[in-house]
Formats: sequence, C-alpha cells, structure tokens
Amino acid sequence: MPPNHAFPEVEKQGVYDAIYKRRDVRGQFLPDPIPDEMLHKVLDAAHHAGSVGFMQPWSFVVVRSREVKQRVKNLFEQANEQAVKVFEGERRALYSRLKLEGILESPVNICVTCDPTRHGPHVLGRHTNRETDIYSTCCAIQNLWLAARAEGIGMGWVSIFDPKELQRVLVIPEYVIPVAYLCMGYVSEFLSQPELEAAGWLPRLPLKEVIFYEQWGKKDQQ
Repeated sequence: MPPNHAFPEVEKQGVYDAIYKRRDVRGQFLPDPIPDEMLHKVLDAAHHAGSVGFMQPWSFVVVRSREVKQRVKNLFEQANEQAVKVFEGERRALYSRLKLEGILESPVNICVTCDPTRHGPHVLGRHTNRETDIYSTCCAIQNLWLAARAEGIGMGWVSIFDPKELQRVLVIPEYVIPVAYLCMGYVSEFLSQPELEAAGWLPRLPLKEVIFYEQWGKKDQQ
C-alpha cells in the first residue's frame, strides 16, 4: 500500500468545496472593505502557486482608488461597445443583459501581471515553451480565487479591455504583461451555479467529453 499523505476528510472536503463553490462574481459585491491582513493572506496563497522553474513571474497591483477604478471602468465600457457587435440577434440581446464586471462595486481590484524577464533569459523549463510564464501566473490566479472563496470573499475576472490601455492606466512597464484584472470583495451571496451557465450562455461540458486516453480523440481505455 502507498503511504497515506491525504488530508483528513474534513480538510479534503474544504478543498473540494472551494473548487466547486467558486464563482466569477460580478453583481453581488458589498461595500465592506477587505482588511489588510486578509488581503495579505489570500495574496500569500497566490504567491505560493506552482511555477515552472520556480520563476514566480507574477506581481499584484492592488487598486482601491475610486479614480483609478473609474479609469479602468471606462476602458471596459469602450471595449464592451465593440465586443457586443460580434454577436447577432438573440445572442447579442443576451450579451447586452449580462453584467460582466464589478469594478466600481468591489472594494478592491487587483491586476495580476507576468514579468517574462524575471530571473533573466534562461529559466529552467522555459526554453522550449516560452509561454510557461503566463501559465504559471494563471496558477497564482487560481490559488487566489480558491483562497478568497474559502475566506468568503468573491472574485471576478474582467478581461474586456485593451491590455495596452490598462498598462497605461496602471503605469505597468511595457515589457510586463497584464494577465488578469480581478474584482474582489465580500458578497451578499454566492450563486448556486455560474452566472453564464444560469443565463443560458453556455452549458457545462460533460466530463467524459473532455477526457481522452493515450492520444487525442481516443475515448476508450485499453
């Protein structure tokens, strides 16, 4: 028998609860501030994400200023006016009804960035796939999301704006990549299912449709 390194049952359940009850929050934010100690706690969880070559390419720009949030909100509105035009008919009407951000409503916004120059040009594990720095940054984002959910804090990912314009607003160096702009705060509720699923935008794919064995497209196990 292999050694048992599993967490106790109650701790395991907490991990799965965070995963399955995580939501992309847009419209349920409360104005209550997130204490500095709590914000540091969940950012530390993000900072302990796995990264290729232990490169840790992420940084976190914490935004509380109403003025800065409004400038980011303006970027969203400009981009969203263009984004809605790619859809037609009922799809466009549904898109227009969706709330896709909580920039001003959430007490804290966080921009998670990736510095592809960190530790120089030669990073273990990145020679054949340069994008592993972005992938590693996404691991930090997921850690942050799960830690926030475990603490009862909602988080939403806003992606509808020009990254170059976001760099300008947040004074991010040109070589640093803004990967995610996140809205965070305590919430009135966590919805029972993702908002886009509930609204009928897309269904959750059955697990069996996304598992292959030994090679792409092969559904049967040997």
